[in-house]
Amino acid sequence: MQWQGKKYWLVGASEGLGAALAHKLSAAGAEVIVSARSADRLDALVAELPGRARAVSVDVTDAQSVATALAEIGEIDGTIYLAGVYWPMAAGEWNAEHAVAMADVNFTGALRVAGAVLPEMVARDAGHVVMTGSLSGFRGLPGAIGYGASKAGVMSLAESMRADLWRTGVRVQLANPGFIKTRLTDKNDFKMPFIMTPEAAAQEMFELMCDDTAFVRHFPRGFSYLFRLSRFLPDWAYYRLFA
Repeated sequence: MQWQGKKYWLVGASEGLGAALAHKLSAAGAEVIVSARSADRLDALVAELPGRARAVSVDVTDAQSVATALAEIGEIDGTIYLAGVYWPMAAGEWNAEHAVAMADVNFTGALRVAGAVLPEMVARDAGHVVMTGSLSGFRGLPGAIGYGASKAGVMSLAESMRADLWRTGVRVQLANPGFIKTRLTDKNDFKMPFIMTPEAAAQEMFELMCDDTAFVRHFPRGFSYLFRLSRFLPDWAYYRLFA
């Protein structure tokens, strides 16, 4: 992958995994545009990046905000959707506001951004779209109302885009991380096995993006098999183990 001269739009990059990945791409030579709602955090990030970079605020829950941001940014070589919100929630403790927010930011926001960038990429038969799913999206988990469903939606979206575009010049990829140490996972009150730093997770995503033959990467790899193989368990066994 040749990063020099490339222009990438990172949506949801003010902190955590997004900020760490911005550092990776900038160091590799790409021009980086970082977006989120927090202008102050974006400006601070841009000041730290070693290469060409700028900040453009966006609210992914607002289609007009997405369109306005993209018009300001102009033509891009690729976009990476990293925006996400999270609250741990069980079905017996349903918070409608939080559940809808997770769906709107994590999944519907991905639809808005993909819908904004793909038509132009398809028209010129060139582009790169990376979606961020989650190991929690493979099968329903306890305490994951809203979040797990939203990430399953992102994973299905990326798979469908890949199916439609894999013979074209538009490359689609999907990253499915496990636990990453951020202010979102700080909300969890349970032990998080194999939790990664944002920098380690960003390295996994960067390696995926450098591989032009790969579609998906699940990480940490060993931990991911627990979730990937769970799809083959019959319901009685799965829920006895996980519910």
